[in-house]
Amino acid sequence: MSDFPSINSLLGKSGKKPAAAPQGVGTNQDAEEKFAKKIHEIDLKTKEGLVVKQASALGLQHIDLTGIPIAAEALRIIPEELARDKKIICFFSVGEDMRIGCVEYNDEIKELAYQFGEKHHANAQVYLISENSFTKAIKLYANLPNVKPVSKDINITDAELEKFKADVIDFRSLEKQFLDVSISDILTLIIASALKVNSSDIHVEAEENGIVVRYRIDGVLHDVASLPKEQWKKFVSRIKLLAALKINITDRPQDGRVTLKLSSSSLDVRVSTMPTIYGESVVMRILHSGSKGVTFDELGLRGDAYEKLKKEISRPNGMIITTGPTGSGKTTTMYAVLRTLNKPGVKIITLEDPVEIKMEGINQSQVDSSHDYTFAKGLRSLLRQDPDICMVGEIRDLETAEIAIQSALTGHLILSTIHTNSASGTIPRFLSMGVKPFLLAPALNSVIGQRLVRKICEHCQEEYTPENMERIIKSLETLPEAEKKNVDLKKLKFFRGKGCDQCSGLGYKGRVGIYEIFIMNKEIEQAILSSEVSEYVIQELAVKGGMVTMVQDGLLKALDKITTAEEVFRVIE
Repeated sequence: MSDFPSINSLLGKSGKKPAAAPQGVGTNQDAEEKFAKKIHEIDLKTKEGLVVKQASALGLQHIDLTGIPIAAEALRIIPEELARDKKIICFFSVGEDMRIGCVEYNDEIKELAYQFGEKHHANAQVYLISENSFTKAIKLYANLPNVKPVSKDINITDAELEKFKADVIDFRSLEKQFLDVSISDILTLIIASALKVNSSDIHVEAEENGIVVRYRIDGVLHDVASLPKEQWKKFVSRIKLLAALKINITDRPQDGRVTLKLSSSSLDVRVSTMPTIYGESVVMRILHSGSKGVTFDELGLRGDAYEKLKKEISRPNGMIITTGPTGSGKTTTMYAVLRTLNKPGVKIITLEDPVEIKMEGINQSQVDSSHDYTFAKGLRSLLRQDPDICMVGEIRDLETAEIAIQSALTGHLILSTIHTNSASGTIPRFLSMGVKPFLLAPALNSVIGQRLVRKICEHCQEEYTPENMERIIKSLETLPEAEKKNVDLKKLKFFRGKGCDQCSGLGYKGRVGIYEIFIMNKEIEQAILSSEVSEYVIQELAVKGGMVTMVQDGLLKALDKITTAEEVFRVIE
């Protein structure tokens, strides 16, 4: 409640209606109405005068809003429901100048005025107004045009999505459907179809004679449809509008994001456009931010490598580096490790570019080079937040590498990625950046090299004999003894998928990781400190220490009916 006297309490006797008109002053109805109107005007003036006095006592300015035009932009600043409840109204707002009227002034009104001023980057001044002014002004809300908020999202109900999915038997049946829907529905159909076939990326590319739509399914691109050339500009404009990109800019790359709003959840779609000779190329990556995600046990790690890595991630300090080319599943591995480590009592902070999957219980920060917020600067700030575990999206330069290494040596567990072709190439990569060997050797715990291979479709498996059996046997002969004892080189059986409706005739469905993991040991540490730091030397020492190579891990998975030998050699060699 206000500590200040109300206007009505100040009116006292003057707030009462004057006595009725004496007999004979006006006998007809018109005279009585004129007299009543005059009395009402005197009453309002009296009350307005009392508000002026109250404003002066409170150190506020007074304004009579009767007859003063109020712009719709100013009126919209305070929602009507709040305005009626608190008897507060914004009657002027231009640039940094904002003026707000209130009937009763108290600390709550003062705080509200400050909040609205902060929100709109303005200096909000409070004026005292009468009940009459407020009553006149509040009626203006009824005249505000009903402006629908601009949405950058694609709103699809689950029923619509299921309808589109039901119409799509596989990605080969899309082309006819594209010809029968509008531009806005084409986008919905493309995304719904991509979800149906578990596509990770959608490529829409302009060519000389038409538009080609391609899906990346399990890491491999497949042509799914061709669209008429005349639809291209409308389609690109629609995508750009939704992704908040500049429609008139066609000569340089742009990046944006669209949220796919479903009835029960949402998906983020990262949009990238790039100019080509026939028009802009559009790539949309589907980010399943609300999905459960892969756990550590679901990564595909096996045997001794699984046990060793599980031990390494439980250590309180050091560096665990994941390496591989773009699209090899490094981020998925990092997230799986973080899910295992995300427990009460542990503070985890990540630096990512961009944040692809949001995780509860973890502080995630997105670097932005356009605002000079780099991995190096972010990592410096991150360490002041007293984390136990840090995840750095990628180590790209010496400054980031040095900060990460120093952090690993001072009690933090650092997870990160680096671009090399194999686990053994990580150490030469660090040294080529300029990292000091005597710091790298004690800081590094383990390195994970990885690729993603397609899994055989479970619904159409058949046994077959690969063409490159000699190569397969040669790779398996050098297995560590712990793994070799479980493999009979004379009775090798391999499987593949024939192709069925479940896998759209591809013979593959889903992907799994193949890995090579070396743990730091004395021999590797000595090699780092000496001049023997080539990739070949590190590889030999890691294999000698019991490392299963990626080829060998893939072939063991092929023997377990998970993938094919051809798929393993495709992604590695």
